[in-house]
Amino acid sequence: MVSEALMTIDDLAGYLKVKKRTIYEWLKKKKIPASKVIGQWRFRRERIDAWLENE
Repeated sequence: MVSEALMTIDDLAGYLKVKKRTIYEWLKKKKIPASKVIGQWRFRRERIDAWLENE
């Protein structure tokens, strides 16, 4: 399990057990909470967990 508060796409794919392509699809559809940090997508575990509870 990922221990950092900010996760990369690779971290998130492992955390959610989905392919990176799935995450990119969610990003394209603005379906998942994310932020860009220096041009790269980052995800806060707390926001992802809350998003999962509401899905």
